[in-house]
Amino acid sequence: MRGGDQTQSTMFSYVSPEKRVPPEHPLRAVRTMVDAALQRMSPEFDKVYSRRGRPSIPPERLFRALLLQIFYTIRSERLLMEQLDYNLLFRWFIGLNTDDPVWDHSTFSKNRERLFEESFAKRFFEEIFAQAKAAGLTSDEHFSVDGTLIEAWASHKSVRRKDGGDDDNADGVGRNAGRDFRGESRSNETHASRTDPESRLARKSHSQPAQPSFSGHVLMENRNGLVAAATLGQATGTAERDAAVAMIQGKPKAKTLGADKGYDTRGFVAQLRSLGVTPHVACNEKRTSGSAIDGRTTRHESYQVSQRIRKRIEEVFGWAKTIGPVRKTKLRGWRRVGFQFVLTMTGYNLVRMRNLMGSAVP
Repeated sequence: MRGGDQTQSTMFSYVSPEKRVPPEHPLRAVRTMVDAALQRMSPEFDKVYSRRGRPSIPPERLFRALLLQIFYTIRSERLLMEQLDYNLLFRWFIGLNTDDPVWDHSTFSKNRERLFEESFAKRFFEEIFAQAKAAGLTSDEHFSVDGTLIEAWASHKSVRRKDGGDDDNADGVGRNAGRDFRGESRSNETHASRTDPESRLARKSHSQPAQPSFSGHVLMENRNGLVAAATLGQATGTAERDAAVAMIQGKPKAKTLGADKGYDTRGFVAQLRSLGVTPHVACNEKRTSGSAIDGRTTRHESYQVSQRIRKRIEEVFGWAKTIGPVRKTKLRGWRRVGFQFVLTMTGYNLVRMRNLMGSAVP
């Protein structure tokens, strides 16, 4: 007998979100790792909250929500809250019951000054990486490094002279929309963005236009391609090399560091050698002074291995800019963009660890 197409809403539901999520769902293993890390961060969360007043939304739930935004490429917190209102998988991952109300999207903005800064993101990153290290997924000796430009939430028209010399146009209209900056010489010494003053004009190559940008840096361990360190800085000419030295100093057992031709400078190579790290840097033969890497390094087979493995770091940036939100950030300011960048790298590690360990999560 054919059933009738009749809909009758039920008043009560006796099935919890926990039972609706399949046992083999990939997010189950991810949540196990996330919960363990956030539990160890609980004492640090206590320090930034008052002991009086109304209970706030738990910071653990805010962190889980931001991870979902990265995993599922949700472009705004407003859309994230819309999904959370009806998506049972999202409710389960964050820790909400079926009937729990969702919070307003402005909650994320209000918590950016308290929770969403790079120090909390790095602490969360370290807790997740410690789990990978305990599972034997990481290398303490061999690393690769690279950097990428993150386009700031600012346009070319927001870049104005620092001395205010271009506030008035020839037509008397003092607005960016009325300005013609073509052919105008611009540099970070004389110009800055009015929208995001902490960004810097930068470009990856001479064939690309300079854009207000930040510089993201990643240190990758060579065993399984996990991110071992991540940091954000201003896009300057030496930002990548300076960040590489700072990150490798945090790895006292490091023996080799792979990098591309942009790191082939005598100063950088000398710094690595002084730290006891062998510079497996690609040779830049086009440099007028010649490459800083010679046969003492290139004759070893390990150099060729490092040159082959270091290219995997592009997978990290590719994931972060296609799945993650860092191709063009929608936040302003070094601290906020730094939190987003480090949290995105944490999300990459979680996905990578889930794939490596499967259901065998500690």
